[in-house]
Amino acid sequence: MLITPADLKNYTVFDSVKDRSDSLLTQDIIEGIAEITYQVGHDFSGPEYDPLPETVRLALLKMAQYFALINSDESITKGYTTEKIGDYSYSLGNGSSIQKPDVYTLIKDYVVSSEPSLEGTEVKMRMRSI
Repeated sequence: MLITPADLKNYTVFDSVKDRSDSLLTQDIIEGIAEITYQVGHDFSGPEYDPLPETVRLALLKMAQYFALINSDESITKGYTTEKIGDYSYSLGNGSSIQKPDVYTLIKDYVVSSEPSLEGTEVKMRMRSI
């Protein structure tokens, strides 16, 4: 696994993430890895990614934290817009969910283009008058 539950617990400032069990955090990490893999177009299992680049590691931590927050917050899945716990309360505005972090700037150097390359291809053109 590219990051561990211990890595995620050390990174986060959210108690709800720190209090999640390692087995649940492992599932959140798997979701985060799947999302980053989808965005870059490959996984980071090759030898060129050992050790894992810090920007990719940070992107994985941010994405796994996002999934941990979403998966641990019952009010989001039930569609609550406001919740109060003791002296603390929060509102999700128009009822929308927490937004997925934009990690593109962290992973942009590792994105594989799906566009075919024309490099090394010879192109010939013929033109005729009309």
